[in-house]
Amino acid sequence: MRDTTTVGDELTDTQTAGAPSTSGTAGKKAGSGKPQKAREASLWSDAVADLRRNPIFVIGGLLVLFMLVLSAVPQWFTSGSPFDAAACNLQDSLKKPSSDHWFGFDVQGCDVYTRTVWAARNSVIVGVVTTTLVVVVGGVLGLIAGWVGGIVDSLLSRFTEIFFAIPLLLGGMLIMSGLGKGNAWTVSVVLATLGWPQIFRIMRSSVLQNKNNDYVVAARALGAGTLRITTRHILPNAVAPVIVVGAISLGVYISTEAALSFLGIGVQPPEISWGLMVSDAKDRWLQAPHVLLFPAVALSITVLAFIMVGDAVRDALDPKLR
Repeated sequence: MRDTTTVGDELTDTQTAGAPSTSGTAGKKAGSGKPQKAREASLWSDAVADLRRNPIFVIGGLLVLFMLVLSAVPQWFTSGSPFDAAACNLQDSLKKPSSDHWFGFDVQGCDVYTRTVWAARNSVIVGVVTTTLVVVVGGVLGLIAGWVGGIVDSLLSRFTEIFFAIPLLLGGMLIMSGLGKGNAWTVSVVLATLGWPQIFRIMRSSVLQNKNNDYVVAARALGAGTLRITTRHILPNAVAPVIVVGAISLGVYISTEAALSFLGIGVQPPEISWGLMVSDAKDRWLQAPHVLLFPAVALSITVLAFIMVGDAVRDALDPKLR
């Protein structure tokens, strides 16, 4: 019999006293003659394995992938364009869905299906760009505050509290109404300006929990520099909660953009978004429910898909839920 001990990435075999040697047979792949290496377990590898078996993540991930493709290449899904004035005919105003026009027509006689497909672009752009900016800005500042500490941490924390006093939707309404006409990129910058403090606090707290762990102390003792410690040891262990919150918040930013556009201070015509379509349908939805139904369902499915992915990632990365 033999004891097998895994150290790092290598497999070390120790012969048990008094036991006959079985060298050349155990620990080797059949027919290869090479010792089989043990796969090192980690939080990330376990999380990936859990996500592959999680039906919520699979369904949500497929929906997210579909929405990303839809927003990137809407012409794959419809031959029409909402920016072509000739495509709208007032004679078709509020016509109900049919076999030729699945989603019917809106007040202006424009095809609702075409507009719903193209509206995905601005809505998804706002969610993805805002989340990226929030994670980068809040993550970097939180990493600096948690690692450096002292006066730097105090100043950044007090500065962050200023933005925490401003509600996301109310602040977005105030800023966008002052800016006047907006587009997806303007809305993204405004929401990111108001949303980064949440990621800052999460990253800062995570860094503070990890900076005094044994592996960080050992890296310091071995002479590792600040850059190496933060990028190789602190960041990989502190970024998990940031990824979870970012994935869930993406759906929140999409719904916030829809609310701003509904109020007429978000994405402005001739651009198009689901919030604008809902706004256009608010006075006629009893007369023609399909004008409101389809963009609202598309918005709800997209937000739900990102929240499903975020919840699944949270469950996979939280050791307490295992």
